Amino acid sequence: MLFLILIGALLGLAIGGPIGLLVGGALGYWLGRGLRKRLLNKLVGLQSQFLESTFAVMGCLCKADGRVSEDELEASRKLWDRLRLNEAQRAQARADFTRGKGDDFDLDAELAKIRRIAAHQPALRQVFLQVQLAAVAADGQLHPAEHEMLMRVVRGLGCSEAEIAQVEAMLRGGPRGAGEQGPSLEDAYRVLGVDQDASDAEIKKAYRRLMSENHPDKLAAKGLPESMREVAKERTSEIGSAYERIRKARAA
Repeated sequence: MLFLILIGALLGLAIGGPIGLLVGGALGYWLGRGLRKRLLNKLVGLQSQFLESTFAVMGCLCKADGRVSEDELEASRKLWDRLRLNEAQRAQARADFTRGKGDDFDLDAELAKIRRIAAHQPALRQVFLQVQLAAVAADGQLHPAEHEMLMRVVRGLGCSEAEIAQVEAMLRGGPRGAGEQGPSLEDAYRVLGVDQDASDAEIKKAYRRLMSENHPDKLAAKGLPESMREVAKERTSEIGSAYERIRKARAA
């Protein structure tokens, strides 16, 4: 906004002298306010669409094997709690989940909406996929029909095999054995998207890039709903755990 005020003031000064400076500055301020409002409205719209599509696609995936299990329903309710959705937002989430379960649901059209929001933003796509994977895995098994539908989602979002491998590796993270926590070494390399023979410099570069791309503030500015900030924070934590796993293994 300050830039527009200065430009308007300078143009006004050049055209109309001191009075023109005041008029130009005021015009720049007015234009800046309008532009800021439009940008904020656009961002709010993107965030709302991201959340609506998240639950609609979730409903479609959970129904892929022919029925939605109680565990999958409970997973969706827990996600509402985790996202701290208010009653109005919960009602919208339920409606979107039900819409996704419908026989006439257009999955490709819904994925196209997310693809537009997440264009050139792989971190947004992976947050979206991470939520979907958690939902379909809630009952402890991945039905072949769910896997097939999940691959359709991946292709519809324009994701590479490396991207989906990273998400799956993060979801496999957790206790590994006596005294061992976090992802396996193999999964840690997948999380960072690097080969096991990558140099230390390449690994550090990949780590820093992913941490920057997945910063919650950056994702929010690109369309990630504020309610999903905790999901983004968990993702950066997983990236950090993967980097530490590799660093310690190489130092041993």
